[in-house]
Amino acid sequence: MTLLLLDSASLWYRAYFGMPDTLLSPNGEPVNAIRGFLDMSARLITQYQPSRLVACLEGDWRPSWRVELFPGYKANRIDESGEEEEPDTLGPQIPILLDILEAFGIPMLGVDDYEADDIMATFSVKERGPTFVATGDRDLFQLVDDKRRVKVVYLAKGISNHDLVDRAWIEARYQIPGERYALFAMIRGDASDGLPGIRGIGEKGAALIANNFETIEEALAAAHAGDERLSSGIRKKLIEGADYVAIAPRLVHCALDVPVPPMSIHLPKRPQNMDAIWRFKADYGLGASIDRMIAALNW
Repeated sequence: MTLLLLDSASLWYRAYFGMPDTLLSPNGEPVNAIRGFLDMSARLITQYQPSRLVACLEGDWRPSWRVELFPGYKANRIDESGEEEEPDTLGPQIPILLDILEAFGIPMLGVDDYEADDIMATFSVKERGPTFVATGDRDLFQLVDDKRRVKVVYLAKGISNHDLVDRAWIEARYQIPGERYALFAMIRGDASDGLPGIRGIGEKGAALIANNFETIEEALAAAHAGDERLSSGIRKKLIEGADYVAIAPRLVHCALDVPVPPMSIHLPKRPQNMDAIWRFKADYGLGASIDRMIAALNW
């Protein structure tokens, strides 16, 4: 009963930049993100053989409660209109892609005021494993849980050379206890999300703290107490960053209590009428990509 969770936006961005922009529909519309997403999804389904599948969507890419905590959250991604910056030829492909996934019966979910990360996190604790989270976002390493059999299919190196991240992988890569990735990340910060972390503490300092303390609050208390496991410089920076320490856990941790509506997440069965899928295949020149999805679903 394997569950595969797709970080949809991460996949379609990777597909868009990974596939040539010369891939066009018969009418000359770009379809590189659509084709790449379908191809990647088909390969993941084929490799991991899930019986349950959810394409997780952004209900809100800047949830109000995160912005209230930290106004700079993802502010670096906002364009002049106040929306998320994205390539001009990517945006028009997304509604078409979602319509295709709906035609295939792929379960999809976005929830108002939550990010896809939060939805994947909630599924990872709500549903029984094994669970595979397909993403190019290392933030989701915090979901890895060997006991619950939750692993991250990390696509940073591409679909063919992706890493399968468990706690041993995190320990080897970052030299920290595998279950403390979120602590490490909130201290180090993440420029792509506009998160500064604890100012002046880099990856090595974050690893030192994560190796000696279980929570950021514990580390801050140790800094105030003059704990010698921390250098005087790190103690000073933790104390100076106390305001950020107060909000960092809620800001950085994925929500685990997203209100998921009742829905079937089982792999879809072949519909009696395939006309909608055939129309998408013809109208957008998606031949092999549609065929790969059909084969992956064992239709």
